[in-house]
Amino acid sequence: MIKLENNWRQKSLESLEKKPWPTLSSDEGSYLIKTCNSLRKKQLQDFTTEDLRIMIGQEIGLYFLMPLAIETLTDNLFAEGDMYEGDLLKNVLEVDTKFWDDNKNYWQQLNDIIEDRRQEIAKMKFDFLKFDNSKHRQ
Repeated sequence: MIKLENNWRQKSLESLEKKPWPTLSSDEGSYLIKTCNSLRKKQLQDFTTEDLRIMIGQEIGLYFLMPLAIETLTDNLFAEGDMYEGDLLKNVLEVDTKFWDDNKNYWQQLNDIIEDRRQEIAKMKFDFLKFDNSKHRQ
């Protein structure tokens, strides 16, 4: 697990990960590639629910974005990006099992949020499989 600096929210993923991506020309890449490339340069404190949904859905910057997503979901479990109610939660639950295995604290925080609302979430047909397959699940 990475220890977050005090001012990590004022930094971009590119700065935190110290891995700049190449700048794309205007005719390079799909909408998603261009969006992800641009979001890597944005300060985390300025991320919207939609920004989190996109990047977590692509499993980019999870170590830095998951705390923001968990904060958002704590305030509103069914927070909505640009797609539909609960789209952020759906993407968070579908993150690869290895991330949850390597980050027990994030797994526990999310599990605490959803534990009493699993039936409600299941009615939305969200997939718990990767989350529940984590080695942290008793």
